[in-house]
Amino acid sequence: MRISKIMNKGLLLAFSGMLFAPATLAQEITFHKDIEPILQRSCQNCHRPGGVAPMPLITYDQVAPFAGLIEYKTGLRDRAGAMPPWYVEKDIGIQQLKYDPSLNDEEIAAISSWARSGAQQGNPADAPEPLAFDDTTKWKLGEPDLIVNTEDFFMAGDRPDWWGEIPSVPTSLTEDRYVKSIEIVEVNDVGSAGSEANETVGGLFIFHHMIWRTEVLDEDGNVVQGQATSWPVHEVGRNGDVFDPDAGPLLRANSAFFSDSVHMHANGRDTTGHLQLGFTFHPEDYKPKYRTGISIVGNGVDISVEGDGKDQELHAYSVLTENTKVITFEPHLHAPGERMCLEAIWGYSVETLSCVGYDHNWVRGYPFADDYTPLLPKGTVLHITGYFNNTTENYNVPDARNWQGSGNRSVTNMFIDLGSRVTMTDEQFIEEMENRRNKLNLGPNDHVIGCPLCLAPLVWPIAETAGDSE
Repeated sequence: MRISKIMNKGLLLAFSGMLFAPATLAQEITFHKDIEPILQRSCQNCHRPGGVAPMPLITYDQVAPFAGLIEYKTGLRDRAGAMPPWYVEKDIGIQQLKYDPSLNDEEIAAISSWARSGAQQGNPADAPEPLAFDDTTKWKLGEPDLIVNTEDFFMAGDRPDWWGEIPSVPTSLTEDRYVKSIEIVEVNDVGSAGSEANETVGGLFIFHHMIWRTEVLDEDGNVVQGQATSWPVHEVGRNGDVFDPDAGPLLRANSAFFSDSVHMHANGRDTTGHLQLGFTFHPEDYKPKYRTGISIVGNGVDISVEGDGKDQELHAYSVLTENTKVITFEPHLHAPGERMCLEAIWGYSVETLSCVGYDHNWVRGYPFADDYTPLLPKGTVLHITGYFNNTTENYNVPDARNWQGSGNRSVTNMFIDLGSRVTMTDEQFIEEMENRRNKLNLGPNDHVIGCPLCLAPLVWPIAETAGDSE
């Protein structure tokens, strides 16, 4: 009997420990020791005085009142509204990406436990060194070597969408230079207060997106035919582009900026703004190994998004005519867009390369890490699937009753992958796969997403020997 009571008491204590372990764990999570480092890495660059986000998240007193909101926003993970704005789904496709600010499962759980257990401050001695912000630096990829300013554009706060051509601007470049990265920022008179005052899509900005190129001009200012260079599309909230290190595109001397496809939208207040194009160059003796280009996979004809409907799908396909390395995946949808997946089909191989959520306020380009960029042979079919939620559940949709077809306005729709690619000869493609196998130490039973031929040695060309020619 006494033994039974002791056993029962032991079981009760064991179960009590199991029940109270989460609470005990939560009490151990404090702002300075656990939460502040997360905010420094992924939040404070925007959420600070002078930043573009609506409230600073620097000190404990600034953060604690928003503990519940931070828990909610980070808990959205890969859907519209999630913070930080990076929407890669972590359970499918290639997970190795550059410049990834997202939180892992443990960090999201820590924020949730901290918020639900009273948002404890903890010991200030546990705090990391405060970050020093330079408000004169707006370039995430570093200070550019060349900055080109477009002309100012005035957008009335209640004006309907506008799209068309904006004036050409010379780059003033006097010698050919290969470009390492390009970053575009909008400069306007809204200021950071606009993020609190405006509730429209892209509330700080008036440039929704811009398709642009550079053209070479002769001595009389006329365009020299056949020397145009296309550049990545600018989109609201978009991150900059770092090109493949072996495929920097060429910005030619005596070139000028041109765009005949700019989409402007009102942000709720009269705004004057322009774009700054920041080019960073490779060294003068740099020579590219591959050719780079912009990927256009999409559907501009059969778009049909019904009113008051969710879980709607659109599909588009494209066949690669050359061996290709996919550098970035960049979904472009409009307000009802909720998600897009990129799939590669080659022979019997069908693989999902990436699935990402979509937020019309924060268009993102997702660059694959150098050793994980998809290496796809010619003949591969690229397949994109778009998922749309045109209901009142989607806060980006102004009126869910409306059907949407293809068009440039925010109340119509687009369905495109605008990522960048590199094309390769057969010899270069074989060399790239060989480098991939060596760098990742791949064996015959390993699986590499996005490289269907990496582990298929029987299909590689076999060099001829003297005996073969007899």
